[in-house]
Formats: sequence, structure tokens, C-alpha cells
Amino acid sequence: MALFNFLAKPFSILLAFFYNITGHYWLAIVILSVLIRVAMYPLYKKQILSTSGMADMQPKMNEIKKKYANDKEMMNQKIAELYKESGFNPSAGCMPMLVQLIVISGLFVLLRYPLNYISDENMVFAVHESFLWIKDLCQPDPWILPILSGIATFFSFSMSQQNQLGQQGSNMGMGMMKYIFPIMIVWLGRAYPAGLAIYWFISNFTQIFFNIRFNKLRKELKAQNKKAKNKKK
Repeated sequence: MALFNFLAKPFSILLAFFYNITGHYWLAIVILSVLIRVAMYPLYKKQILSTSGMADMQPKMNEIKKKYANDKEMMNQKIAELYKESGFNPSAGCMPMLVQLIVISGLFVLLRYPLNYISDENMVFAVHESFLWIKDLCQPDPWILPILSGIATFFSFSMSQQNQLGQQGSNMGMGMMKYIFPIMIVWLGRAYPAGLAIYWFISNFTQIFFNIRFNKLRKELKAQNKKAKNKKK
């Protein structure tokens, strides 16, 4: 929790900076949300490249698991050799995801308790400003914004699932999360400040465009790998 509090402070400075430029708390949240997503684009890309590499090796891994089903030690050795031969690092996709979770958690803490981190006197009142049908951004919006956030999360998760090709079991797990996570976002959005729901909506809406790009990138990588294999033959 201390780490998230540590991250929330610089985010609050950025939020105050954008507020002083725009004069609107909701617009400052939108700009900060998009900026953070764009800043983390290289991490998303690295994660997609890692999962694509894992997908390409899946047939060979299945053969190894089938061949050495009764010899776990040899199975692990052969899989390690396959990783080395392919130049694949299984932990490469974990670090970007970890960094993303830490950063997003810091922003979550800030927007959940904005008055705990905002030192700008003007913003102390700004967090209570109205936006469209929302009378106070520091109070929860009962339905509309949480539902919009849930819908954006659903489509973002669905498209991310297409970009991450793994084992059947992991796909089934992601399939469940595709429904559970949006429902959780709607529930949390009804309980926490509307400013946080704005972040969730904008963040996932931006991620949809990233996923379109990543899906195209994945197809290009697949075509390149197929072309490289044909050359070897």
C-alpha cells in the first residue's frame, strides 16, 4: 500500500497540472488517463510479443509434454532447451504486466481518495464539480457511468483475449474474466467516486484502440514467422 501511496503523489501533481491548464477536473482525469495508457504502450507491445512467441512454440511444447509425460525432470529440461533455442524468456511477459498493475493501482488510489493527495487549493473544490448528469465527481454515479465503464472493459478484455494466444486452460480462464471483471467494474463504479469511473472508462476505451493495433501486429508477426519457416524448408 505504501508503494501505491508513493505513486499517487506524483500522479496528483500531474492531475493538478492538467487541471490548471484546462480548468476542469473531469478533463484533467481524461488527459491523465490517456497519457498513462500511451506511456505504457511499449510495455503492452512487449507483452504481446512475448505471448505471441509463446503461442508459436505451443505445438512443440505439447509434443514435449506428451513425449515426456512420465518424466517431469526431462520434460522441464527439454522445455528449457526449447526456450533457449527460440530465444524466448518466459518471464519477459510478466514484468511489463507487473509494472502496469503497480502504475494503475497508484492512479486508482489517487482517484479513490483524491482529497488525501491533492495539495492544490483550487482542486480541493474542483473534485466536487459537476459533469453532464453527474452532480459531484467526488460522489459515486449510480448507474450510467459504471455501466459505460463495464461495457468498455468488456470489449477491451475481449480484444485482449484475441491478442493473447496461450494454452486452452488459460483461454478458458480469460473467458471467465471477460465477464467477471466488467461486472466488478460496474459494482465498484457504483461505490467509488465518479472520477474513478471516468478513468476506468477512458482507460479501457483507449485500450480498445491499442488492441486493434496489437491484433494487426500479431497477424504481421504470424505471417513473418510463417514466411521464415518456409524459407528454412
